[in-house]
Amino acid sequence: MRIHFIAIGGAAMHNLALAVQQKAGYVVTGSDDEIFDPARTHLQDAGLLPDEMGWHPERITSDIDAIILGMHAREDNPELVRARELGLKIYSFPEYLYEQTKDKFRIVVGGSHGKTTTTAMILYVLNRLGIEADYMVGAQIEGFERMVRLSDTAKYAVFEGDEYLTSPLDLRSKFLWYHPHTAILTGVAWDHINVFPTFDLYVDTFRKFVDTFEPNGTFIYYSGDENLRKIAAGARKDISCKPYSAYKGEVEMQVFGQHNMENLQAACMACETIGVHPEDFYREISTFTGAANRLEKIAETENSVAYKDFAHSPSKLRATVKAVRERYPNKRLVAAMELHTFSSLMADFLPQYNGCMAEADVAYVYFNPKVIEHKRLTPITAEEVRQAFGTDNVEVFTDSEALQQKLRETCRNQKSEIRNQKLQGLALLMMSSGTFDGVNVKEFARELLG
Repeated sequence: MRIHFIAIGGAAMHNLALAVQQKAGYVVTGSDDEIFDPARTHLQDAGLLPDEMGWHPERITSDIDAIILGMHAREDNPELVRARELGLKIYSFPEYLYEQTKDKFRIVVGGSHGKTTTTAMILYVLNRLGIEADYMVGAQIEGFERMVRLSDTAKYAVFEGDEYLTSPLDLRSKFLWYHPHTAILTGVAWDHINVFPTFDLYVDTFRKFVDTFEPNGTFIYYSGDENLRKIAAGARKDISCKPYSAYKGEVEMQVFGQHNMENLQAACMACETIGVHPEDFYREISTFTGAANRLEKIAETENSVAYKDFAHSPSKLRATVKAVRERYPNKRLVAAMELHTFSSLMADFLPQYNGCMAEADVAYVYFNPKVIEHKRLTPITAEEVRQAFGTDNVEVFTDSEALQQKLRETCRNQKSEIRNQKLQGLALLMMSSGTFDGVNVKEFARELLG
């Protein structure tokens, strides 16, 4: 079986390519116009890194059994054009995942926030209990070699369900392909304004998702979300709707925050649908340290601590800052975040950030005007961003070096107050779906706390 990946370098795409390569009898090739680490190293180690960057339609031949198309490719991609001329079978990423798992019991975790962590919790517990599962998750998890697994032996498949576009040829949400037997929705908070220009359209894609459930499916939803309550009320009669709230029992946990107690309860309920007893779930989850880049502790000293997080949308940002504030009520909370996604850089969406960083003592927001230009968006100003966040603790930067210098100065001053016993410690929080323009966040955090 010969499989070719167009735009193989994406985070999900390269992990799927690595997973497919492991299947007996499969030969994998791929192409892309740019590939960065860690994907580049992963592909190179597996012998899947293209010998040269770019698109090569002459390499698309009739003996290819299937094309898997990534979102990075455009509809006029030369390789895609050639594949369509030859009548080759073309799959999107989610379509191929479904094709490979259509005979398995599928658990899908969706929602505007918390889906990666909740998916990771489910997989972590199943792994600890020796229950084999195929999966796709958006971050590295302790005990797992990669972010995608496909096998011929697992009875279950656990997917993180993304509401973003499927492919250049299919403008529906990815999770509409998965047809779950059990699904979680963690909450609906407007995101991806470039795809869903109104909140009603955004909510509607989650409603459509519930309509795709397998017969007699189970819908686990956060009870505190009004939109999810309405979706549950209108669900098909054969679907069992089960609301959840934050776990209120006592269990030893390595992760923290109200949102993670909600994620914990949802994950436990999903595992119950495949026969995992709650007592077993809570015993095993006690050693779960979180998914990579999700409230990940990256530096610590006697008095201070630093975390990094993928938070970038308003709901994620608010929950993450709140969690760290509650965890360290007596420490000085210095929070820095980068506006990096399409939605976050759109002037019409900026008001959604109002009050998101209010619980930080010091809040820095960074964006790069060149990224806005590259995404062909209407320019925004630092003052517009400051006003959108709406609290006096926020300072906005458009130069990464200036932000770094400000953080050095701030942390130096805080450390001086700690030494003078005027402050009990420092909690540093770095949040971005990017890199603050090339900053090694872990090394930088160690420098700031050192």
